[in-house]
Amino acid sequence: MAIDARLVLPAFMTWLFEYGRYAVQIFLVMAGYLAAQSLTRYANAKFNVQHLLRLIINRYLRLFAPYIAALTLTICCAWLARFWVSDEFVGESETLAQFLAHLFFLQGILGLDSISAGAWYVAIDWQLYSILAILLISFSSYQAMIWFISIVAVSSLLYFNRSSQYEAYFIYFIGSYGLGVLAFLSKNFTDTKINRIAKFALFVVGAVIMASTFEQVWLRNILAWLVAFILLVWGNTPYPKSSNATASSLLKMIAWGAQRSYCAFLIHFAFILLANTLYIALGLHQYESGLLAISLMLAVVVCSGLAATSLYRWIELPALRFKV
Repeated sequence: MAIDARLVLPAFMTWLFEYGRYAVQIFLVMAGYLAAQSLTRYANAKFNVQHLLRLIINRYLRLFAPYIAALTLTICCAWLARFWVSDEFVGESETLAQFLAHLFFLQGILGLDSISAGAWYVAIDWQLYSILAILLISFSSYQAMIWFISIVAVSSLLYFNRSSQYEAYFIYFIGSYGLGVLAFLSKNFTDTKINRIAKFALFVVGAVIMASTFEQVWLRNILAWLVAFILLVWGNTPYPKSSNATASSLLKMIAWGAQRSYCAFLIHFAFILLANTLYIALGLHQYESGLLAISLMLAVVVCSGLAATSLYRWIELPALRFKV
């Protein structure tokens, strides 16, 4: 479908292919910001291995149920797709080892193909959250932790993030994630001294990023820092209370979509498989109709949203009760 859609919107589809993945930087910075918001409540807690493991396991359980449900659906859709589609994005038949590796977010580390397009991000999110929990609970001084995160973030942005061999590990992504953590500590931590140190560290990292552009321009690093700066300025700004019906409806729509966004992210690839299978099985691809391809893409978005609502209601919400 993407190939035919490019016939109608060549510039837009090329732009998406080249720059659409930059959205990951936004996800990572915001994930770091929200993870710090969640974990800094334990700022004054004494180090406790049992408590730390509980946090990490509960994060795993939080991600697990909708993730496995979406993976199972994707496997079924891929099995169906292979009857008509022989393309790289469908992949080979899944193995038991591959499925078990996905259960424990180890597929990237073990070098196995991903079953779904979003599975890698869930694995990385869990790695990053676990590392942040370890740092926040292990460091006796938040000042030392801030400088440690800053050093690791710079190392990631300037070295590890530029080599694909680290893509399966947290170190590849912790640069953007760490910027989100610094943005939160710069404004919302209870200790004003820590606020000042984190803010200074955030701007130092920004200066390093800008200095590195004299060697080579990495737009994703600049984007990540800009998102962190926006969160620093407006991150804790509440939604405006408006008597305007349109504005109020928009805010409700945003809140509604936010709750279901994780499920939509997980399940959309299954519908991409189904739509492409339908497109080829019915011979529609022979017409090379860009408008038809785009229509199917929009149908994928709608179906993903509807399916995400069911996944959220029947699986994600009930699974929130499972905690250590």
